Amino acid sequence: MASILVVEDKSAMQQMLSTTLSGEGHEVDSAVDGNSAIERAREKRYDLVLTDLKLPGADGLKVLSEIKEIDPDIAVIVMTAFGTIETAVEAMRNGAFDFITKPFDTDRLSLLIKRALENRRLVAENILLREELAQSHGLTEIIGKSAKIKGATDLVQKVSPSDTTVLLLGESGTGKELFARAIHFLSTRKDGPFVALNCAAIPRELLENELFGSEKGAFTSSVSRKMGKFEIAEGGTIFLDEIGDMDISLQAKLLRVLQEKKFERLGGTKTIDVNVRVIAASNMDLKEAIKKRTFREDLFYRLSVFPIIIPPLRERREDIAALADYFINRFCIEMNKKGKTLSRDALALMDKYHWPGNVRELENTIERAIILCEGKTITPEQIAIRLPSSAEIRLREGAGLKEVAAHAQAEAERSLIKRVLLQTRGNKRKTAEILKIDYTTLFEKLKKYGLQTKKEVSEEITAYN
Repeated sequence: MASILVVEDKSAMQQMLSTTLSGEGHEVDSAVDGNSAIERAREKRYDLVLTDLKLPGADGLKVLSEIKEIDPDIAVIVMTAFGTIETAVEAMRNGAFDFITKPFDTDRLSLLIKRALENRRLVAENILLREELAQSHGLTEIIGKSAKIKGATDLVQKVSPSDTTVLLLGESGTGKELFARAIHFLSTRKDGPFVALNCAAIPRELLENELFGSEKGAFTSSVSRKMGKFEIAEGGTIFLDEIGDMDISLQAKLLRVLQEKKFERLGGTKTIDVNVRVIAASNMDLKEAIKKRTFREDLFYRLSVFPIIIPPLRERREDIAALADYFINRFCIEMNKKGKTLSRDALALMDKYHWPGNVRELENTIERAIILCEGKTITPEQIAIRLPSSAEIRLREGAGLKEVAAHAQAEAERSLIKRVLLQTRGNKRKTAEILKIDYTTLFEKLKKYGLQTKKEVSEEITAYN
C-alpha cells in the first residue's frame, strides 16, 4: 500500500481519483489547490503525488518544485489537458516521473502509478547498493560443517520465518552480517530491502540522522528532507551492527521503535509508522555494558528475544580448510589467476594459528597469499602468519595481573639480552659483564629464552647487520 496525494481542484475528478486509488488499496489524501498540497507534503511523507497542472494558487510546476525540494525521492505524476503537453514535458525535465493527458482511463493511470512506485523502490535500493559496493561483503553463504556452526545455522532456520527480533553475538570478524542476511532471505520479508548500518562507524550526531532521517532545516546542512534507514527498510529488515556502541541517549529512541513501531524524523513532529524487522549484533559483553550504565537494560531485553552466538574461528577449526578453499577460488577469479591450492605445511600452519580476527582475518590472509603466489601451490611463507609463543597462548587464554607482569618482565629481559649480544657479536662473557650478572646466570637466561646456540646468536647478528 502506498501513500498518495491527489491535487485536483475539480471536485468530481478529485472524488473519482480518490475512490479509484483507495479501491486499489492505497492510502489517499487530497488537496484542492497548490498551496495546501505543499503544506500537506511538509506535514506527511507521501510515496507519490498526482497533480493537475492548472491549479488555484501555486500551479502544478510550483507544486512539483516545492515538493521535490521537500523530498527529492518522491514520485510526481502530472495530469494535463491536450493543449498543455509542452508544459508537461517541462515538468518532466524538472523531475516529474511522467505525465498523463486528460481524459484518461483509470487502467492506464493505475499502470503509470505502479511504474512510478516501482521506480521509487528501485531508487531506494540503488542507494543501498551504492553503500554496499563501497564495503567488503565477505562470504556469500555460510560455509562450514562443524558442530558449532551447524548449531548456529539451525537457530537461523528456526527463527527466520517469524518477525522475532534477533541479537547476534560474536567476536569481530565472525560474520554476523552474513548471518543477518541469511535470516532476512529465509524470511517472509525476503522481497523487501535489507538495510545494514554499523553503529560504531558513524558519529553519534550523524547516527540519529542515518537511522531516522531529517526534515529540511533540521540542522545547518539539511537542505531537503532525508529518508532514514528505517524508512528505507520499510517492509524488510534493518541490521544494526555493533549496537553496543550506540550512544545511550539514542538507545531510548530505538527502544520506542521496537515497542511502538513508530518514530519522528529529526526536526519533525509527524509520527511515522514503520513495519521493519530488527536484527542487532554486538562483539561486546552487553550485560557488562549494562552494569557500567553504557547500555540500557530494557533495550537489551527487547533486542535479545532470540540470541544467536556466532562461534569464533578457533572453535571451528575443522572449517578452516573449506573456508580457505572458498576464498582461494574467489580471489583467483577476481584477480584472473589460475587455480591454486594450499600446501600441506601452509594448511597445518593455518590450523595451528589462533585467528584473533576470525573469518575476516582468514579472508585477508588468503587474498595476500594469492597476490604473492606465482606458482600453483601456496606456501607457509606466502600465508605469512606467526604462531604465538606458549607464554603468549597462556596469557591469551586468561591470566592474572602477576602473570601479565611476569610475562612483560621476561620479554624485556629477552629483548635486552638480544640487544647486548648483538653489540658484543655473541661474546657471552662480555655480555654478562655489560648486564652486570655472572656467567652462570646469563647461561640460564639464554637457555630460557632460546638464545643459547651459536646458530640462534648468528641469526640475530645477521638480522642486525
